[in-house]
Amino acid sequence: MYLFCLFTALLGIVQALSNCSYQAVQEYLGLDKDNIKMTSLRPVFNWKTPTHVSADLYISSITEVNAKAQTFSPLVYLEMGWVNEFTKWNPSDFCGITVMSVPKEMLWIPDVIVMESIRTEYSTQEALFLKVKSTGIVAFVQAYIMTTACKMDLFRFPFDTQSCTLTLHSTLHNIEELRIDAYSNASMLTLSSKQIFQNQGEWDLVCINMSKTHIQSNGRQWDQLTYTITIKRRPLLYVVIFLFPILYFLVLDLTSFFITDDGGEKISFKVTLLLAISVLLLILHDMLPSTSDTLPLIGVYCSVIFTFTAVSLLETILVNFLKTRNAQATPKPSGETMTVPALQNAGERAPQSCSDMSTGNHGELCSITVLQQIITELQKAHQHLSATETFKQRKTSRWTEIAEKIDKTFFIIYVNGVMLFLQQIWQAWFS
Repeated sequence: MYLFCLFTALLGIVQALSNCSYQAVQEYLGLDKDNIKMTSLRPVFNWKTPTHVSADLYISSITEVNAKAQTFSPLVYLEMGWVNEFTKWNPSDFCGITVMSVPKEMLWIPDVIVMESIRTEYSTQEALFLKVKSTGIVAFVQAYIMTTACKMDLFRFPFDTQSCTLTLHSTLHNIEELRIDAYSNASMLTLSSKQIFQNQGEWDLVCINMSKTHIQSNGRQWDQLTYTITIKRRPLLYVVIFLFPILYFLVLDLTSFFITDDGGEKISFKVTLLLAISVLLLILHDMLPSTSDTLPLIGVYCSVIFTFTAVSLLETILVNFLKTRNAQATPKPSGETMTVPALQNAGERAPQSCSDMSTGNHGELCSITVLQQIITELQKAHQHLSATETFKQRKTSRWTEIAEKIDKTFFIIYVNGVMLFLQQIWQAWFS
């Protein structure tokens, strides 16, 4: 009798020890890859009971933001939890086991996907296990590298802030069968995402917001949980390599008004500035999408500066044209009475009139008369040359004065226009 009791006690101890393994819990629940009840059916005893899925989505890094293709590629961690009514057990029956891991092929997993996803890849490898609790709660965590569609507003590029959405929804179960709710609030998601955020590239994570929505399809409602990820561009690189050089070109164009007009150096300088700005415009075309609804401010910025420089070049050409009119032949002034050949004829006539005179006093008087005639003709020639030179100077000063007035007036308008434009573009960028 004593031996029988001892044997029974030892058998109970062995059975108790055998219940302390995860395998015992698995066998108790009937978990198996071929168990259709566990792997394929929604885990509720009553089909009218909806399955509540709690989800959290964290942003770990931003791998790419393609403005031309309008795509957003983040590395996300998706955590989901739901109640499986078929996986409950009493921890006291299994040596206090409350949590265990099982292969995901053994249990039903909700078909929750991201609606905006174009391509989804696993960051390292696919998650192989689910965490199951004694209360029936099943937890699933998976990291994805997603490429999603995102409509971007590039109006304030490169000082822009973009908002992209990731919408979780079920393609198979409507709201009567499956409901998706957020487990954490927006502030907790933002804080946790910033703590694990690893990317130090072009974009900064600003915040993550969420909203609950429903969609109608075929007379039924489908539950959706939308996460709005707000990111902000770091503009320093674009300012240094793009905005500042174009501004420097504009300043150089302003300083070109102090270059002399001789030899065409001023025109050559302005043409070089136009070519440099054209190269930067080609680079800008490669960066921005051609399907944008509105012209980005950086496009307005470059186009207006290009226009300023082009108009300045046209003004320089006009001023040079007016100044080169001085080199053209000017008409002779009216009232011309004497030429240099006439002076030679007068000198020839005087000796002929005096050739018949005898020598002596009459010869001296004749010589004086000739000299007086020569002096008179020289005075007339000098007056003629002075009048011609005065007329030429008057014509020269008139065209030069017109060109200088145009140049000064344009410079004042040009400077005021540039200052007004820069003020307006600054307010539009940072308002």
